[in-house]
Amino acid sequence: MAERKKILLRLDPAVHDALARWAGDELRSTNAQIEFLLRRALSDAGRMPKNSAAIPRRGRPKKAPEPESDDAPSDDPPPDGGPAAEG
Repeated sequence: MAERKKILLRLDPAVHDALARWAGDELRSTNAQIEFLLRRALSDAGRMPKNSAAIPRRGRPKKAPEPESDDAPSDDPPPDGGPAAEG
């Protein structure tokens, strides 16, 4: 994967604050929000390069589903009408 480009961006403080709040609302960093918005604008304008890579996923990876075992307790009531059936 090619190294990501770094740029210096000067913003009005009020614009930066609004952007940071918006990013927080969508659980993104301010930088990720800027890239998301730029990509959306490029796509809407029909200018998104065909060879552009997807936005890298950040954060904790999704958990793999745990294999079910025969020893695991079940949420179903016992077939004999035992203590789980009382109540």
